[in-house]
Amino acid sequence: MCRAKLCSLWLASKLRSSNVSQAMEPSEGSTPDSGSQEVNPVYLQQLRELDIPEEAAKQALLHTRNVSAEEAAMYYFNKLENEYEGDEDLMFKMVFVVNMDLSMGVGKVAAQVGHGAVGLYQALQEKNSWREMAWKWDHAGAKKVVVQGTNMAHLLELQALAMSLNLPTYLVQDAGRTQVEAGSRTVLAIIGEEEMVNNVTGSLKLL
Repeated sequence: MCRAKLCSLWLASKLRSSNVSQAMEPSEGSTPDSGSQEVNPVYLQQLRELDIPEEAAKQALLHTRNVSAEEAAMYYFNKLENEYEGDEDLMFKMVFVVNMDLSMGVGKVAAQVGHGAVGLYQALQEKNSWREMAWKWDHAGAKKVVVQGTNMAHLLELQALAMSLNLPTYLVQDAGRTQVEAGSRTVLAIIGEEEMVNNVTGSLKLL
């Protein structure tokens, strides 16, 4: 895989430039034993420097028997790309449900949708699985749809349904500086696999 090869070259260069050949030798507690649950801490640190989540890095080291950080990185990125290839038929989208009960002008609605997009994208950074979803959504074209919600109660009902389906959501609460009262729920943002999101917002009219 292209990404795995790039990672391998980067890591090989890093190992050559750092004078840690002795430290890189597996210690007694981290020998390449498939039954062992210990991992080489130096290898683990190098994988973490590649932004590989700690648990995933540990699993990669165990699967590759603690041979080297390079082998583990190759395993991780190959596995990741295979997962993406398996999901290539899935489409993801972000939907914004606007509270039509509020008297908001076009510019106000646009600003509130913007708040929803930023807030939801920031929330997606909280979990590894959500970060992967954001990556897939972004690389599939970052599809966005704006639809009409009836009122605040409707937005809360849709949010509860989305959460029951494990879909990430973000509900915008306005500061009340212009057009609407402070605390008004203006926009509900939802992201996920398209068919799942349609179970929540598929019947709503486009704005």
